[in-house]
Amino acid sequence: MTNQSCQEGFILLGFSDRPKLEQILFVFVLIFYLVTLVGNAVIILVSRLDPSLHMPMYFFLTNLSFLDLCFTTSSIPQLLFNLGSPDKTISYVGCAIQLFMFLGLGGTECVLLAVMAYDRFTAICKPLHYSVLMHPQLCWKLVSVAWGVGLLNSLVMSPVTMKLPRCGRCRVKHFLCEMPALIKVACVDTVAVESAVFILSVIIVLVPLSFILISYSCIALAVLRMKSAAGRRKAFNTCGSHLTVVSLFYGNIIYMYMQPGNNSSQDQGKFLTLFYNLVTPMLNPVIYTLRNKDVKGALRRLVSTK
Repeated sequence: MTNQSCQEGFILLGFSDRPKLEQILFVFVLIFYLVTLVGNAVIILVSRLDPSLHMPMYFFLTNLSFLDLCFTTSSIPQLLFNLGSPDKTISYVGCAIQLFMFLGLGGTECVLLAVMAYDRFTAICKPLHYSVLMHPQLCWKLVSVAWGVGLLNSLVMSPVTMKLPRCGRCRVKHFLCEMPALIKVACVDTVAVESAVFILSVIIVLVPLSFILISYSCIALAVLRMKSAAGRRKAFNTCGSHLTVVSLFYGNIIYMYMQPGNNSSQDQGKFLTLFYNLVTPMLNPVIYTLRNKDVKGALRRLVSTK
């Protein structure tokens, strides 16, 4: 059988080996997905409607929330359909679109989190020049770079992954068309592809992460030099939310993509993917809302005017 045997579609096995778990997962995934949609939509609306939040920090937060909405929607509706139905198929085109979006949005988030770290660095280390340095044109350029990197990542890796010969092996041991899972069902030597994935992961994941660590090292030094305890507490609250989000996102991404070859367990991979594809986007609005007085105040003002 040739690679053409998969042109009609793939079978996403997902959690089908655990029927009872599928029923439980359907309920939890549906609830988490609805909370994710509502939470991120609220962050976007509040950031746009409240004039006091028309600042670079909330401009980037709005982009992160929109990104999370797209990220979860690229795969969770398909997962819900597969969990609630005996039909586990996805069309070839649908799989390609899902892979393209997943790679693009994941790459965009890596860079966007680095951009948000730079924004926090500028706000804390150069407060007097913040409004001049972080002008609207620069903010739009930084966001455009983040989305551009994600798009480039998709344009490079999606065709390479989808064109791998599979010799009729169309049963993917995952709940979505993710790159490592699709590579594993190829019927040719994939060492070169896996090496390319690893190198690209190093660039897209570790370069922004290094930038984040450098930014927060400078922030930590600046905070330690502050004489006011109130100033240090404010700086910590400002950065704490972003650091929490960075830890959740990068921890899972590094574990999933920075392992050469097939070292990671497929079951572990499925649950970790579910975590950073659903749980992390759901937690982001909660983290930023609970730790941010400005957002909480804007929410109260928005509710009180209704």
